[in-house]
Amino acid sequence: MNWKKSSIFCISFLTVFFGEIVVNIACGGEIDPYDYYISYFHNDVQGKEYSQFNFTDYQYLYHEEESVDEYDLNSAEWAKYLKAKKEDVREVMYGSKALPENLDEKNIRQLPQEMQQNTFVKALAKNKDALKYFAFALRCEPLATVSYDAWNPVERDTAQLVDRAEEALKQLEEVKKDRFLKIRYAYQAMRMYRYAENYEACKAVYKQYVAPTSSTDLAKGWAMAVYAGAVRYSGNPIEAAYLFAKVFNSNPERRVQAYKNFHYTSATVNEVLPFAKNNEEKAHIWAIASFGNPSYDLNALEKVYANVPNSLMNGTLLVREVNKLEKNLNTPAGFIKNYYDEEDEKNKDEVRKANLQQLELTKAFALKLASDKKYPEPELGIISAAYLNWLKKDDLAAASLLKQLNPATLAPRYGNQYQLINLLINARKIKQKSTFNANELLPTLKWLDEKCKIKQPVGQDDDLNSSENRYLNTARNFYQELLVPTYMKMGDTARAALLMLKGDVTRDTAKTGRFSNQMSWNTLEFWRNYLSAATLTKLEKKFAKTNEGTFDAFLQEDLQKLNRSDFYELLGTAYLREHQYQKALKCFDKLSPQHEFTTPEDWYGGGALYANPFITTLNDYPKQFTSKIKTYNKKTFAKEMLRLEKLIVSDKKNAAQYYFKMANGVYQTGYFGNSWIFISYVWSSYSINEKPIYIYDNDFKLAKTAKKWYLKARSLSTDPEFRAKCTFMLAKCEQKQKANDALSSFKWYHNEYSNRINQLHYLNRNNIYFSALKQHYANTAYFKKVGNECSYLSDFLASK
Repeated sequence: MNWKKSSIFCISFLTVFFGEIVVNIACGGEIDPYDYYISYFHNDVQGKEYSQFNFTDYQYLYHEEESVDEYDLNSAEWAKYLKAKKEDVREVMYGSKALPENLDEKNIRQLPQEMQQNTFVKALAKNKDALKYFAFALRCEPLATVSYDAWNPVERDTAQLVDRAEEALKQLEEVKKDRFLKIRYAYQAMRMYRYAENYEACKAVYKQYVAPTSSTDLAKGWAMAVYAGAVRYSGNPIEAAYLFAKVFNSNPERRVQAYKNFHYTSATVNEVLPFAKNNEEKAHIWAIASFGNPSYDLNALEKVYANVPNSLMNGTLLVREVNKLEKNLNTPAGFIKNYYDEEDEKNKDEVRKANLQQLELTKAFALKLASDKKYPEPELGIISAAYLNWLKKDDLAAASLLKQLNPATLAPRYGNQYQLINLLINARKIKQKSTFNANELLPTLKWLDEKCKIKQPVGQDDDLNSSENRYLNTARNFYQELLVPTYMKMGDTARAALLMLKGDVTRDTAKTGRFSNQMSWNTLEFWRNYLSAATLTKLEKKFAKTNEGTFDAFLQEDLQKLNRSDFYELLGTAYLREHQYQKALKCFDKLSPQHEFTTPEDWYGGGALYANPFITTLNDYPKQFTSKIKTYNKKTFAKEMLRLEKLIVSDKKNAAQYYFKMANGVYQTGYFGNSWIFISYVWSSYSINEKPIYIYDNDFKLAKTAKKWYLKARSLSTDPEFRAKCTFMLAKCEQKQKANDALSSFKWYHNEYSNRINQLHYLNRNNIYFSALKQHYANTAYFKKVGNECSYLSDFLASK
């Protein structure tokens, strides 16, 4: 199969020309195959009969659980055959209950009491042939189910397999008038020959004993699957693919297995179709091939519909096409980082145009499905077309289609999707100075909240479980990818922050938990990076409850549960970023006595690293830390900056020194400094290749305030040595701004390292402050010192 490459990279840049010790890489685990694109159209809206084949671009199947329980089906057939209870059959056949091979109506009394009353056991005691087969099948099972281990392969006992096959054929002759047992013995014989790699004998048994029978027993389909395997390994994979397609149809309890085997043959649809004897077989061939296609495949859907319009496969295939479209058209808003997919800006318009053309074709099919009324649930066509209209931002057309449906009479699956589409349409009405009142969304939002609380059955497969409550991802996408951008465009960052929090529907809401426990990574990143001190002050006022029953009150429910110390640390950090040190101190004074400020960790040697933000460093790398003395944290830093600020006014004689020290303080809180953690919560080695997008990036990436204060310090001094030091630090600040402007124009993941380095060297050679340093301060001791120790200045001097 031509699968899309699914390996997700996690790249960390080593700063080749710097030696760095503190590295905090923003890399996550592997992609979630159920949650890698923005989806509001639930893939179970058409039902779960073919749910294994729902769309996911990153996994062979959506899940591997069969929609029908084989144990139940087989138990039911045995119960009908022996006139026993299905539950009793299952308990013995698939439980751990052992039965003596000489079981009869007399020694049945020697069994445990609960077994004596089991209707299946009683029936076997009366039917010697059935008992004999049951015992024989149990002996065959270990030979057929040898577990595969690539490192320690176990060879099958070929001789014993052949003996079992011959024994099955012998027993088959003895019960040939019993169709139920006859086909099961044939199946066992085929299995034994198949695993012994005697494919011709396997096929011969099928042709003689299975193919001629008109039986509809499960075992006939199982035998056909074994026969198909023998055909494949005999050198006819195309015919084998056709047979697997037949098993796919006849035996839903082994549909996943048949689907896999069909694709293992690598046969194409056009190669297999000539074997099809009727429209139903053609439809299944088209459907199996399309279930494995991550690209648009409307042609296959149209073929399936033309052959069997009433098949539920049409619903699954249609929803797959809708999911593919929303994957390609629901563009992330940009407030949540997505490291998996990067848009090709060059062809963006052409790609969108092609996707919209595909959308129109898919919508036309959906409306045809609805109008033909050949499909058992025509409302799926209306629901799908309405969502596709919303997807292309034609809300009026979407609402018009929904009016054709009566939500009160819809099945729950369709009723829920109707609610979601209606919510999406109304949410897009929220605009600045709009007449639409957000309070109108409240009933549906509360409904969505309740849906998110639905617990899944205990014991489900982990992968399947993570995909089951689709409302969790829907709610998160709705709040964080739809409403947050809306309010950000309106300039209402406070509400946007609350909406990010509301989108974290699975968080730990314990009041005592830290922000990292109460928020998802996306929300934590948003709060830490996008919220100014003014916004956080607005949120502080919202700790008091608002009028009940309003949209704002609904949002503020989650605010009440936040950790107050973490909130005031964040507000204090925002004031540090804005250089409002007195206000920052007031916030830090509100912290719990147990609150600890985060410190960088030495990933190589272990332990915390402490920094002095007021030192002057010639080279930024390696950063100068100590693991022994904790001199400064956010609070003590704010206190010292406030003291220096006051001294500038009260001790004007030494103002130059105070400005220089404050400039050092803000320089060292940048990406390139040792105290970055005072204004940022993360540090990653590729940040320097990203354009500044946050308010504090003016200092964190561009050193703008440091540059302003170094200029002020230099202007207030007449000491050549001091002025030389200021000029050198100005050169470093200049480098940060010019280098970031240049480097961020490259995509950090592209292989353009040499281009980036050449650009950096060019900028350093043309640094105006290097020129000023040489022109005005070449005779200072400081110039001679840095000329020997700073490679950038050395390169500049050499280039001249």
